[in-house]
Amino acid sequence: MSGAAALRVACVGALGRMGERVRAIIAEAPDVELAGALEAADGADLGREIAPGVAVTADPAEAFARADVAIDFSVPAASLAALRAAAARGLAYVCGTTGFSEAQRAEIAALAERVPVVLAPNFSVAVNVLAHLVEEAARRLGPGYDAEIVELHHAAKRDAPSGTALRLAAAIAAGRGQDLEKALVLARAGETGARPPGAIGVQALRGGDNPGEHTVMLVGRGERLELVHRAATRDHFAAGAVRAARWAHGRAPGLYGMEDVLALRGG
Repeated sequence: MSGAAALRVACVGALGRMGERVRAIIAEAPDVELAGALEAADGADLGREIAPGVAVTADPAEAFARADVAIDFSVPAASLAALRAAAARGLAYVCGTTGFSEAQRAEIAALAERVPVVLAPNFSVAVNVLAHLVEEAARRLGPGYDAEIVELHHAAKRDAPSGTALRLAAAIAAGRGQDLEKALVLARAGETGARPPGAIGVQALRGGDNPGEHTVMLVGRGERLELVHRAATRDHFAAGAVRAARWAHGRAPGLYGMEDVLALRGG
């Protein structure tokens, strides 16, 4: 790359499904280069060179030594360990891992006081615009429309419902001025009684190799509004994460979301 130096990115979970797509997007980008690759200590390919001068390692210090920013799609415990190491080095961090506990999210927030952290359940630009539209639709339609979300993901996904479905539920609650915890309904079975007023239902489906599909239904009397996103590949998730990495580099410490990257906050 001529002119400005390329953004140097370390990939956490570099050999996973999303890690492979992140590396592919980086390889195609003229302004970004792979600077490190972190994997689990029990990985079979530790030491393998996956880019010129970049070998897979289980040591965060080694993976982050040349990096400006890290992109992480892994599992909660691994993400937290890597984020701690990144914060110690002053490294910006982009995290797409889902399934964090409340205690883990609190630790992420504390670490974000030291470095910029972009945490999002979904880095697709279209999905984040969807969340923006869902919030506005819920606000405009009001409480007379029942809210239901259906999500479908591949059979290997570990957490349910998806982080994206919960993000969409939060958008509905924000649009209506509701407390999400009180409104959320994640399961129905047996004699449930009538649907509680203001409930936000989420149903999780799993099967095949689907990268992700989310349908938001706002159901009124005699009509229904559906807002849908369907993913055919993981590439747009990876491209959004690389976009977030560009945005996060040089940013002040703080906990950010894709709505910040895309300037969607405040309408």
